[in-house]
Amino acid sequence: MARDEIREDPASILGPDPREALARASADLRAGLPVAVGGSVLGAVETLSDRRMAHLLARPGAVLAITARRAATLRARAYDGDVARIAPPRGADPAWARALADPTADLARPLQGPFDTLRTGRAEDARAGVALARATQLLPAVVAAPGTPPAGLTRLGPEAVHAGIARPRALRDAARARVPMAVSEAGRVHVFRPDDGGAEHYAVEIGRPDPSRPVLARLHSACFTGDVLGSLKCDCGPQLHGALDAMAAEGAGVLLYLNQEGRGIGLANKMRAYALQDQGFDTVEANHRLGFEDDERDFRLGAAMLRGLGVGAVRLMTNNPAKIARLEGEGVRVAERVPLVAAPTPFSEGYLRRKAEAGHLL
Repeated sequence: MARDEIREDPASILGPDPREALARASADLRAGLPVAVGGSVLGAVETLSDRRMAHLLARPGAVLAITARRAATLRARAYDGDVARIAPPRGADPAWARALADPTADLARPLQGPFDTLRTGRAEDARAGVALARATQLLPAVVAAPGTPPAGLTRLGPEAVHAGIARPRALRDAARARVPMAVSEAGRVHVFRPDDGGAEHYAVEIGRPDPSRPVLARLHSACFTGDVLGSLKCDCGPQLHGALDAMAAEGAGVLLYLNQEGRGIGLANKMRAYALQDQGFDTVEANHRLGFEDDERDFRLGAAMLRGLGVGAVRLMTNNPAKIARLEGEGVRVAERVPLVAAPTPFSEGYLRRKAEAGHLL
């Protein structure tokens, strides 16, 4: 067969597929670049420059889109169900948009409104933009304007955004090595890399877990403040070290360290939530005021990592029934729940009480 008879279109080989286009759009939003979603050009309020945001706000048909959670705080009607589209008032500027997006500024700018929230017209593009910002761990607020996007913007449809966010991430065991640790010299770390270019996740093996039997395991979400700084506001650090100590005492175990800081909202938003807690809101109320749900984490990642390690059954160290349900829903058998309770501090009592109200077995 002649070489030119098997030649493929370079665009089909080198161009991004829908999964890669979504990853590119997320990176663009974080970098302050607008993207094209459906028939709209939109950008994240948190990262857009004033110049770009002012341009979008001035375009005919522009809206500021926020979650229904954030809209409830602002006493704005969310006619679109899970999102609200606010028409900018005359003279609206980037400072107006940023104040509506960030609840930590509410005390500095009280009595905002009234708001002209739209109940007609196309909401799909704005809804997808808000979902993309939230999945990117930015404040879930976008400025969106209809129109033909300029050349060079990443483009994708709203359906592709939602499908890509919902799609389970495929993980690859990219690297592994022996790491002697204080709790056990027989330590080993695996780095799992997702296929969408997102954050890597880590599996810490203690000893040599036997995959033919239920393995003592822990799904631990990253907590910089608790794990590294020893924050007294949460029980994350004690749970991390308690799990490793228990595995060392038993001689084997697997700790899955998932990079889902702040229950999946990211460290910057977690610090915003802390600022709101200082204003008197509990951890769930703070998340809602930011525009997030109670918990934005994806525990399917843990199941994928266990499968990558050849582990099909675990004795799970957790107080969270949702982790058990998610693992079993993904085909990993939870043979036993092993409680992992840390002593409260004067700073964490409210946090732990709210976790118990949410169903944690404390």
